[in-house]
Amino acid sequence: MIFILTKLTKARFCVIISRKKITVSRAERKEPRAMLRKAVKAPVLFYRKFISPLKPPTCRFYPTCSAYALEAIETHGALKGSWLAAVRICKCHPFHPGGIDHVPPAKPAKRHG
Repeated sequence: MIFILTKLTKARFCVIISRKKITVSRAERKEPRAMLRKAVKAPVLFYRKFISPLKPPTCRFYPTCSAYALEAIETHGALKGSWLAAVRICKCHPFHPGGIDHVPPAKPAKRHG
């Protein structure tokens, strides 16, 4: 079976699967990304709800690392957001001064055509 993606209009795409045309909306194509984001955010939400209340508030950054991770995943997606969160957590040690560290803004998507 061969999958070929061809552009029909700005809102819809056509997938040709073994000579059958199936129209797929843009929202349906982005659904796996949303599911992946939820899966990546789940451990952070678990940490915030169950583990974080047991520890004293000693975060040296604003926003906290868990809030930063959630915002980075939402802004940049699962892969890059997780990378930004991991880099931020690696900065959390006694020799780093901390301070305000916001999530960098997402670059605008490149438009072809």
